[in-house]
Amino acid sequence: MAKIVCIVICVALGTAIVRGEQTPSQAAPAQPQPETKPAPPTPIAVQKAELGEDDPWNPEWDQLIEQSLPPDLLSPAREGEVKALCPRFKYLTDADKRAFWAYFFQALSGAEAGLKPTATVRHKDPEVAVIDPVTKHIARQEGLLQLAYMDSERYGCDFDWEKDKDLPAHDPAKTILQPENNLLCGIKILDNQLIAQHKPVLSKSSYWVTLRPGTYSFQLFFKQMANEPEACGAPYIRHRWPFHRGLHAVSEAATQPASQRGSTGAAAAVVGSTATAH
Repeated sequence: MAKIVCIVICVALGTAIVRGEQTPSQAAPAQPQPETKPAPPTPIAVQKAELGEDDPWNPEWDQLIEQSLPPDLLSPAREGEVKALCPRFKYLTDADKRAFWAYFFQALSGAEAGLKPTATVRHKDPEVAVIDPVTKHIARQEGLLQLAYMDSERYGCDFDWEKDKDLPAHDPAKTILQPENNLLCGIKILDNQLIAQHKPVLSKSSYWVTLRPGTYSFQLFFKQMANEPEACGAPYIRHRWPFHRGLHAVSEAATQPASQRGSTGAAAAVVGSTATAH
């Protein structure tokens, strides 16, 4: 009987090998996760925690960002594009670079949406109230990074208008409002700006108005960068930023054509009541 069982097992293993199948012992080992470091909380995240407010920043979102960054955003060659925010970028370990980017997106979300995943706003300014070719309606800016359904076509983001169109505007089940989809889309947009367009993070033509020095929205982002990781060395050069003093409100819609819509986010509606306290 034992011989029969042995023969059956051997035949099964032989068949699997012939078919190219992997036996349990031959299964490919799991890919190791990249080394990460916790990112500090932004001022608005600290305030929300102290006041016990809803929608605090979830540390799991930091992990998502850090583990999803493309190699291009970790390259020392990015020094020029990010020097204004992280002057020591090229000297950092990959773990420290990931922590910087996680903090960056947290600060961006704080300025854009007050860290609220279901934040959504439709602007009335004709310069930015353009028709979204996906929804066929005036574009809304939605989620943590205030994105639009048209970004699914532009950047390959995982937003599904057909699934979302019958859901309420602030329904967390909407694909565009799910933090993972929204943040991963933001990474793609930033990667496109830095790598494909060869533009720095802070640019007058950035996708996000909050990253355009000289605008009112930029002031909100500037305040949220106050707690960025010490490894970046930013406090030593922050006082030399050309946009540190003399910040002034300008027409944000006028900084970029409507055909190249940049998000002005929900800063005025959401962050204005919270972040401005810092």
